[in-house]
Amino acid sequence: MKARYFILLGISIVIFSCNAKKKVDKEELAKPNILFISVDDLNNWVSNIEGFSNAKTPNFDRLAAMGVTFTNAHVQAPLCGPSRASVMTGLRPSTTGIYGMIPDNKIRREENLATKDIVFLPEYFKDNGYHTMGIGKLFHHHAPDSVFDESGGRRKGFGPYPDKRFVWDGFGKGVKGIHGRTNTDWGAFPEQDSLMPDHQSVNWVIERLTKNYQQPFFLALGFQRPHVPLYVPQKWFDLYPIESIQTPPYYADDLEDIPPVGLKINDLPMMPSTEWAIKTGEWKNIVQAYLACISFVDYQLGRVLDALENSKHSENTIIVLWSDHGYRLGEKGTFAKHALWETATKAPLMFAGSNLPKGKKIDVPVEMLSIYPTLLELSGLPEYSKNEGKSLVKLMLNNQGLKESYAITTYGMNNHAVKVDGYRYIQYEDGTEEFYDHESDPNEWYNEADNPIYKEKKKRLKKLLPKVNSEWDLETNYTFQPYFVEQKVRVNGKSVKDLEVIDSE
Repeated sequence: MKARYFILLGISIVIFSCNAKKKVDKEELAKPNILFISVDDLNNWVSNIEGFSNAKTPNFDRLAAMGVTFTNAHVQAPLCGPSRASVMTGLRPSTTGIYGMIPDNKIRREENLATKDIVFLPEYFKDNGYHTMGIGKLFHHHAPDSVFDESGGRRKGFGPYPDKRFVWDGFGKGVKGIHGRTNTDWGAFPEQDSLMPDHQSVNWVIERLTKNYQQPFFLALGFQRPHVPLYVPQKWFDLYPIESIQTPPYYADDLEDIPPVGLKINDLPMMPSTEWAIKTGEWKNIVQAYLACISFVDYQLGRVLDALENSKHSENTIIVLWSDHGYRLGEKGTFAKHALWETATKAPLMFAGSNLPKGKKIDVPVEMLSIYPTLLELSGLPEYSKNEGKSLVKLMLNNQGLKESYAITTYGMNNHAVKVDGYRYIQYEDGTEEFYDHESDPNEWYNEADNPIYKEKKKRLKKLLPKVNSEWDLETNYTFQPYFVEQKVRVNGKSVKDLEVIDSE
């Protein structure tokens, strides 16, 4: 009798376990999928935000109509490596000390107390039952080992490149052998979209959107354009006849009221200057090439949206699209990101999903740091206690928090910008300041830091500055910018010869 009892008990446990497993699977499958799209060096010129020089981006418009667009989103660092590390760790650069480029596999190390046991954004989803996949530029290069269940990798560099190239090799204070150079050139190349890495990455994503999955998925796509070199096929240039091109606002004496540290940061020997572009007649050509690259990415985005729409996953997928920083196309004297001013820190941020408003725009400042907690809340996952950003869900659903919203950008140790609605405050490591009133000065041409009428406003913004300013992580460098080489040597006590030159790409 006892034997029969234990046999029946065993059978009951097995049946119960199977039913429980089925229930868990159903719960997991009910979770939304995530389509995570990053775009390299994309500023706010897309048509649904600024539409500068008649930018043609119908698929960015299409995504905007599907969800919420943040027109005033700001990055936590105006440079690829630290910006992406911030999004993926959920931590500020001032917390991690990651101010420059860093190899993907060295972000999380025992030596960095802030990141040594951090859970990267895709990993958090993986740990909560998601099948994770990624291709292209997501972290600085691609991704740390084992972050994705399926990785499509990334082709090194930003090719293909023509045999003969004009590569800008600027002046400034750069020293050959110590400071690097960049891939800044522009033109129509290659002949077909299919030869571009971004096109091939989209093929990989489309293939995965046609499949069935036993778990919800996290699918990440990192576009390389419009990062330099500004090469895409001729048909994208044809959308923008050179005679129709506008150039951004420029004031030749703009930098006369900038503190010395700000001028050092803006000394970019590897980038063309606006004065050079004016004298050589290249300014419109550079703007045309940048717009052509945006339209190329827009077309690739459309291919992804078509594939999702035609898949079984269309009703249960959350989309987030973001860029790692803005890009200056002649504003403030150069063609680069690399600054704490508006055009370098502001970039597109869009969310779409079945439970989000359609076609909504939110104009208050927000942070890319909010991507991590926002995706967790939208997916019904537990909060991650280490996230320093705030979820944007309540802001999207019912405008909760509009008045309190702000954004902080950090560039190097103890250099910060604070953006609140209508104002920008910058404080450098030596305490010098900039202050801009965007209602009267949208181009940030006139530094009002010493104007007494802004004293109280400045004091309020100053209180928002990060309280922690970690020293440079020993594995992070930015050898392409003389100021950052000098600052890291000064802070960490290492000689220039000890610095590893990490590819700016």
